Amino acid sequence: MMNYTIRRILLMFPLLGAISILVFVLMDLPPGDAVSARLDMLAMEGQPVSEELVTALRARYHLDDPLFIRYLRWAGGFLRGDLGYSITMEQPVNELVRERLGYTVVISLLCVLFTWLVAFPVGFFSAIRQYSIPDHVFTFLAFLGMATPNFVLAIVLVHYSHNLFGTSVGGLYSFEYEGEPMNTAKFVDILRHIWIPVVVVGTAGTAGMVRTLRANLLDELRKPYVTTARAKGVGPIRLILKYPVRIAINPFVSTIGWLLPSLFSGDAIVGVVLGLPTIGPLLLSAVMQMDMTLAGSLLMLMSILTVFGTLLSDLLLAVVDPRIRYE
Repeated sequence: MMNYTIRRILLMFPLLGAISILVFVLMDLPPGDAVSARLDMLAMEGQPVSEELVTALRARYHLDDPLFIRYLRWAGGFLRGDLGYSITMEQPVNELVRERLGYTVVISLLCVLFTWLVAFPVGFFSAIRQYSIPDHVFTFLAFLGMATPNFVLAIVLVHYSHNLFGTSVGGLYSFEYEGEPMNTAKFVDILRHIWIPVVVVGTAGTAGMVRTLRANLLDELRKPYVTTARAKGVGPIRLILKYPVRIAINPFVSTIGWLLPSLFSGDAIVGVVLGLPTIGPLLLSAVMQMDMTLAGSLLMLMSILTVFGTLLSDLLLAVVDPRIRYE
């Protein structure tokens, strides 16, 4: 196990190097760049755009340098903890990430907690009470949740909350707290708003996890070792919790590899619909405005979290599932 862990950690460095090259090349492939997008916006606003301004901006951000040189400058800054400078936002990327990271992590952690707290008991109950009326109800709701995109649910919630109750569910706090420092009143107001994105984002994941846990647990309960344990008089609760549940919860552990990047990015489309100050909408805006430095840095951070999360989930699977060994 120790040798496997060391090998995986050592392989992470060339893997992340290859990912960084791929991310940089892909972000450089579309025609145009952030400077051209910004100049087009100035032209649409009727502001004069001179050739000298274009040349000065491209020289300032080194956009005319060879691709290899630009990659080395970006990667070198990334290794030093400098994520670069956003041309469209006119701010360092570090500051943009710092402003939104706290809200993003809190919402994502609550979504994961909501998913696990709902999916585990519902999936467990559906498996041990297969084809009962509650099982059919939970199955219908799970399929409905899986079939409904999160952003559609967000749009429906925004529409009906405004038309039926006259309230807005957008954002994480009320307008009067915009730009205000964190205090007790603002914190309470955030608690009143935060359950909405948590439920919206967590619905699809909860529905899928319920179906997965139910199918895995039903598969384990039909295996010979369960029949043998029943014949030996093992109690039903102890029988189910001893091995079938430990094996059936593998999806909860294996999805940690996706959990870490989701904690960083959140759901971008839902964030746009609900007006959330999270990193997901920032990434989407950077891609649309061709801000390679901002988008590439965010994608690279997500890739790093994915690689580390995959390693963590593999190691935890070996602990949870006695069948998995990496010797």
